[in-house]
Amino acid sequence: MQLPSFSPLDYFANLVHEDARLPLLEAAVSVAQDEVPDLDVQGVLAEVDRLGQRLRARLPREATPPQRLAALSQFFHVELGFQGNVNDYYAPVNSFIHHVLETRRGLPISLAILLLELAEQAGLRAAGVAFPGHFLVKFRIGLGDVVMDPFSGDALTQSRLEERLQIYRRGSGLPDDLELPLEFFLRGTPRRHILARLLRNLKEIYRSAEDWPRFLAVQRRLVILLPDDAGELRDRGLALEALGQWEAAADDLDAYLRRQAEAVDAPQLRERLKALGRRHPPRRR
Repeated sequence: MQLPSFSPLDYFANLVHEDARLPLLEAAVSVAQDEVPDLDVQGVLAEVDRLGQRLRARLPREATPPQRLAALSQFFHVELGFQGNVNDYYAPVNSFIHHVLETRRGLPISLAILLLELAEQAGLRAAGVAFPGHFLVKFRIGLGDVVMDPFSGDALTQSRLEERLQIYRRGSGLPDDLELPLEFFLRGTPRRHILARLLRNLKEIYRSAEDWPRFLAVQRRLVILLPDDAGELRDRGLALEALGQWEAAADDLDAYLRRQAEAVDAPQLRERLKALGRRHPPRRR
């Protein structure tokens, strides 16, 4: 009996179907199947497992959380040499987990995904932190947290975090009375949102390059991942329009406008939808 074959997009949809069972690392690895359709996702996962085994082998059973964190940091950043790709930061491959494993270079978010997996295998309580402009990882050690920059391997003190936050606040132009405390920005990030941030990094790279086929591939994943986010549906429609797929583009933009009738961009999009209707008559519903 032949087993049914699934497309990479079907595979991704199955992985992210439920929050409680969302396998962050596997879903993140599968993102690269848009670029490498025959990527052996399970082989990549097995490689990470082998790294986890190497790490656990050097941890005494009675190792304390601080000792486990020190061993993880030494193993990941020093022995294996993982660090940020400062020479080619905006290369799309920095978001592909299998490539980060090969080169030991990546973005904060892709490095964080690997670090989170190894932390779990080392028996540590860790969470991703969607800090403005730079993804971080925090570890629960005793009654407090240690916040690490996966890009550099540095543990960040409260003063350094406040300094980074002030840079963001000045750049955002928000009035002082709308400032939120540091703790707000250090909340743990759900796995679905970590994956969304990884995909949105790719999305912006492809948008800047006007690489609409790759942009559309990312958008298809984002619409699956974030079905309640009408903006992702709109952006898929705009990508379809750029690629001349008028009927599908009209469907997406029409769906967006039905969900966001009062959006700021609604008047402009209604005009685009009319133009698409002239190119391709709307489907009968």
